[in-house]
Amino acid sequence: MITADRLTPAEYQSLNEQYAEATPQTLLRWAVERFGRKLTMATAFGAEGCCLMHMLAEIDPTVRIFNLDTGYQFPETLELRERFKTRYGIEVEYVRAEQTVEEYEAEHGGPLYRIRPDQCCYDRKVLPLRRAVQGYDAWISSIRGDQTKERSAARPIQWDPKFNLVKVNPLLRWTRKEVWAFVMTHNVPYNPLHDQGYPSIGCWPCTRPVQPGEDERAGRWAGTLKKECGLHVIEHEQGSGI
Repeated sequence: MITADRLTPAEYQSLNEQYAEATPQTLLRWAVERFGRKLTMATAFGAEGCCLMHMLAEIDPTVRIFNLDTGYQFPETLELRERFKTRYGIEVEYVRAEQTVEEYEAEHGGPLYRIRPDQCCYDRKVLPLRRAVQGYDAWISSIRGDQTKERSAARPIQWDPKFNLVKVNPLLRWTRKEVWAFVMTHNVPYNPLHDQGYPSIGCWPCTRPVQPGEDERAGRWAGTLKKECGLHVIEHEQGSGI
């Protein structure tokens, strides 16, 4: 098995040409075969992530899947974890920040998400993810390229210099319509908040329902210029092949 650090720029280019039109299942099978026990997946239990977990349950249910439990997730999000365990036998691992919410807010004199949301995301998402992927060669994300301008710059298979491993994006070319068609066709469990005007769900203090005509991520950090938590910002690196 070839490890992540041995992928060359030419290989990235070749792989992305080869899998440019591949189905998500095909890309997942490639990742499972290529990286084996060195493959992991992060999920926030969005509709996209739920689709990928359904696919992995059929391809390889032993792939380690984890959730970054910031301490600020909606109860509906946490309950969905139990539904997946019951339906598929997949027990999503919680990865938490080193401090509890109470300890964190006490240190900063109150909720940091109100005044420094980027720092809050960094401390409670980015740093825990770095710990979670240590020892792995690749991680699966559920981003779609049409969600944001930043995500449109991604590739199905790319080097992720922020976390020092390969990032696989099986749903990059899917649309929101395709995601929900898959959910309905396969009766995939999903967060009930999606039916209450929340197309994109993050932490409860920084997520609101969207209004008719708004972008699907308009409810994330509403009223600010912030669009990403920092996990999926594309950082180009020489030799990455992107």
